[in-house]
Amino acid sequence: MPSVFFCRPKVMPGGIGTKKETSLHRELKSVYAGEGGRTEVEAAGFVVDAVDAEGTYVEVQTGSFGPLRRKAGELAALGRLKIVRPVAVAKYLEFCDENGRELRLRKSNRAGKIWDLFAGLLYAPELPLVPGLEIELAMVDVAERRIPDGKGSWRRKGVSVGDRRLLAFHGGKRLATPADYLCFVPFAKNEEFTSDELGARAKIRIAQARKALYVLVRLGVVETTGKRGNRLLYRPRVTAKTKKWKKLPKMPRE
Repeated sequence: MPSVFFCRPKVMPGGIGTKKETSLHRELKSVYAGEGGRTEVEAAGFVVDAVDAEGTYVEVQTGSFGPLRRKAGELAALGRLKIVRPVAVAKYLEFCDENGRELRLRKSNRAGKIWDLFAGLLYAPELPLVPGLEIELAMVDVAERRIPDGKGSWRRKGVSVGDRRLLAFHGGKRLATPADYLCFVPFAKNEEFTSDELGARAKIRIAQARKALYVLVRLGVVETTGKRGNRLLYRPRVTAKTKKWKKLPKMPRE
């Protein structure tokens, strides 16, 4: 069990567009709204997840960032926009009976990583370039409900995945400038590397490393320098002193 548990905050009842959201989504909205903030606010013709006391718009996004492209541009034009991406650093499976009553809770062997961000950015790789926009990785413990109703995947033997709820919140990792994304580039300034080498050094799958590099090249954080065999070579394009985005290079193919 997590050492620190999160007490569920009060949220506005009857919010717009809240019927299909998970408890995790709803609870994170309240966390980031904070004291004096509001949830489910209308702005620029959209419903925004939250606005904090300083007037920062907040969107909690658990899936693809693609649907946010137009909304993010319009909201960022009005003021600061923070997109919150939850990362489940610890995941617990909450097994229930057919009536939804909890039977037991056990920790899953699978946990999220900050690299999961790139699966969401794959269809909106240049979204972080929008002026006034920042992304925050919310490090959380979550409980995922499992119900044996016979309607789930055959891989889970018919067990359905139900609601996801927040157990603990461990703070956030802010990504606002090019230099912030150097945490995804564990190489020296002029060191060349391939996607395979990134995967090995970061201890992630090669497919995950390629998704990350696709986005990082589009953001101008890394650049291609040539090839080694049939693999593209990359190297960091920004330094810790880089504060603004540089002009983007053309996207190569691998």
